[in-house]
Amino acid sequence: MNKELTVQEIRSRIINLPGRPPVMPDRDLAEIYETKTKRVNEATKRNPDRFPDDFRFQLTKKEVEN
Repeated sequence: MNKELTVQEIRSRIINLPGRPPVMPDRDLAEIYETKTKRVNEATKRNPDRFPDDFRFQLTKKEVEN
């Protein structure tokens, strides 16, 4: 990583949505792990036992707009 992130910087990337557990967008996870977003998504699809169903989900259009 070019810059070591603080706990506060990581926490600031977590989003709280009504009726959902706290989430972090895939693009932010990719940045933290210094990889492409595509690779994060591939890893979650290839390793479903490591990533439970509530770990990843797609936002609804309304959630994206908010």
